[in-house]
Amino acid sequence: MRLHTHEWGTGDRIAVLVHGIMSDHRTWHRVAPVLADKGYRVIGVDLRGHGASGRGAYSPETWAGDLVETLPARPELVIGHSLGAMALAGAAERLAPARAVYCDPAWDIRKELVDASVHFTVFKTANRAMISSLNPRWDESDVDIELATLADWDPATALVLPEIYSVSRTPARPVVPSLVLLAGASDLVRPGLGAELVRRGFEVRTVEGAGHTPYRDDFDGFMGALDGWV
Repeated sequence: MRLHTHEWGTGDRIAVLVHGIMSDHRTWHRVAPVLADKGYRVIGVDLRGHGASGRGAYSPETWAGDLVETLPARPELVIGHSLGAMALAGAAERLAPARAVYCDPAWDIRKELVDASVHFTVFKTANRAMISSLNPRWDESDVDIELATLADWDPATALVLPEIYSVSRTPARPVVPSLVLLAGASDLVRPGLGAELVRRGFEVRTVEGAGHTPYRDDFDGFMGALDGWV
């Protein structure tokens, strides 16, 4: 499936941004302009089931395949968050980016979150107060965007998560130079995964104190953690 995309900048180098579940390209509204100012043509996608992209069968393979079908090969930089990190990991060998960054990747998540994932559909009707209380460090523009992206999200994407995580989705090794940015205050990934990723050949850094979406919880900390990669 060819995905809906949005672009910022007109640089010679290409950077790709892939959002997490319940979101779409609008979540990168602060990150993308900074990359564009650095000389990138930034491409933000809406994954299948999100934003203005189509709906269909949801799986790691379809999400990854859609990226390969939609994006230009050999981009300079790819950044994927959460579910988007899982999709990018599945597409990385075929996309062959020069550098990959995986932000709090949904590869091997805690069992209690997998068991509860079918209840993520409740977020479809989340209101401003609920989003703000769950994310006290977000500014109002991020709350506005979350409300808009939830309205365009297909909650069926959450219903397939227990089957997806019946096995680990952690890559055996990085197929391109790869950085994993962990969110220090996130409860998504299982304990010990950072050390395991280092053993597998990934560079791992942590945005201390940031929740699952560090570019919204601590934008400066997130961008600082990308030093040397963007």
